[in-house]
Amino acid sequence: MKTSADPVRDYLSAVEREGSSLPADRRQELLADLAEHIEVTRTERPDVPVGEILAELGDPRTIASTALAEAGNGAGGATPQGDADAPVRRGKVHPLVPLLMLSLSLPFTMVFSLGPDAAFDPGSVFGFLFRITGAVLLCTSVHWTAVQKTSGVLLTVVVPTTVIVTWNVISGWSAGEVQALVGNLGSLALIVGTAVWLWRARRV
Repeated sequence: MKTSADPVRDYLSAVEREGSSLPADRRQELLADLAEHIEVTRTERPDVPVGEILAELGDPRTIASTALAEAGNGAGGATPQGDADAPVRRGKVHPLVPLLMLSLSLPFTMVFSLGPDAAFDPGSVFGFLFRITGAVLLCTSVHWTAVQKTSGVLLTVVVPTTVIVTWNVISGWSAGEVQALVGNLGSLALIVGTAVWLWRARRV
């Protein structure tokens, strides 16, 4: 049995074949996006086999079906010749935006926090708003799967918030500065690590 020496070309050919019903310009755009994503991922993660990168992208038939569904929605459920250039749904927010908001929420809180006795603590309030907004943008993004979104929210919002609140309640807001700093840095490391993982795992 003959085996191709270029799995990327075979993968893109399969996507092109499965997406043959797409308008030509949309099909070429999809193939270009996939090729760019594969190239960037191979550059960023040279130790990862090409087969694994292609597996992360998903089955060619699924990708083509999703593109066809989006094209259908963008054209109002129909695909007349005059609507071949109708725009399809794409991510309106850059994937870096929710990751930055999640990563910066804790430093913002640490830098601008006035403590539990303040009538208004801008650090805690705006840090919380940053985190919630970042979580909402993450959950509504087209760049991650449902599992990745759930894991991201748990690791960047739920776990750090639970740990910080529990720590403060147990210590009665009287923990030493060193212990508080260590706890905050640990939470920050978890949030940033998760953001880096989500950035690497994003899809086109």
